Amino acid sequence: MGQLAEATDLLRLLGDPSRVRLISLLGKEELTVAELTRVTRLSQPRVSTHLGKLKDAGLVVDRRAGKSSFYKASGSAPADVRELCRIVLDRASDPLLDQDAERLKEVVRARTGNGTWADTVAGQMERHYSPGRTWEAALRGLLGLMRLGDVLDVASGDCAIAELLSPRARSVTCLDSSRTVLRAGQRRLRRHPRVAFRRADMHALPFADASFDQVMLLACLCYAERPDVAAREAARVLSPGGSLVAVTLRSHRHRERVARYDHRQLGFGVRRLRRMFEDAGLLVEFCGVTSRERRAPHFEVVTLHARR
Repeated sequence: MGQLAEATDLLRLLGDPSRVRLISLLGKEELTVAELTRVTRLSQPRVSTHLGKLKDAGLVVDRRAGKSSFYKASGSAPADVRELCRIVLDRASDPLLDQDAERLKEVVRARTGNGTWADTVAGQMERHYSPGRTWEAALRGLLGLMRLGDVLDVASGDCAIAELLSPRARSVTCLDSSRTVLRAGQRRLRRHPRVAFRRADMHALPFADASFDQVMLLACLCYAERPDVAAREAARVLSPGGSLVAVTLRSHRHRERVARYDHRQLGFGVRRLRRMFEDAGLLVEFCGVTSRERRAPHFEVVTLHARR
C-alpha cells in the first residue's frame, strides 16, 4: 500500500461513517451533491467536504454535465486501496446503509421521471422550498383552528405574535419591560381593539391570580434574572384549566454569541425547564427539544406545554 503515512491516512479517511456511506452509494450509482444530500440527509456543505477528501484520495471521480457535477466511485484507484474499501463495505452491515439504499431508489426514480417532486423530498419535505408552502403560511392557516380566551404575552417585544393571535382571542395583553418596544407594538396594533399593553417586569406580574386563560413565554426566559420566579408568576396568573407555553434555548456554552442580545441565562436543560414549571404548580404535558438551527453554532430550542 506504500508509505506508512499514506496507509494511515487512508485508514483515517475510511474511519468516518459518513464517508463510508458515500462510497457505498457512489459504488451503486452516479450522483450529484444534491442527490447525495437527499439520500443521506446530511447537510450539503458536509457532503461536499467529504467528497473533496474522497476525491483527493482517488476514491471518487466527478464529471460535469451542464451545471451539475456527478460523482461516482473511482475504478482506477490502486488495487490495494479498492480491496480495503471492499473489506470495509462488506463488513459494514448497518440499518443506516439499508435506509440509504432505499432512499437511493427513490432518488433514481425521480431522476428518470417516474416520481413527483414530493417523491424526491419525501421524509425531509420541511427542508425544501415549495411555492406557497412555508412555515409562516402554515402557521397563519392553523390559527384559524384556534379559539383563545384572555391571553398574556410575557416579554412580548413589539407584539408581532399578538398581531397574529388577536383575531382568534377574546383579549391579548402584551407585557414588556421596555417602553420603546411597547410603543412599537402599539403602533403595530393600533387598529386591534382587543389588545392591551402593560409595562412591567416578568418577575412581578401586575395582575391578580388566575387572570388569564393562556400564558405565553416565548424566547424570554433567557432574559430573566430569576427564571424560577418568572415561572411562578406566570403560573400564578394562569386560571384553572388554563394552558401555558414556554419556548427557550436549550442550555449551551456560547456566551459570546448571545452577549449582544443581553441574555442572562445560557439556556435551559429539558429537565431543568420541566422541573421549574412543575415546582410552580403546573402539570407539564410536554417538554423537549423541538428544533435545531441550521446556522452555527446550531442553537437548539426547547418547547414546554403545561396546564393549570
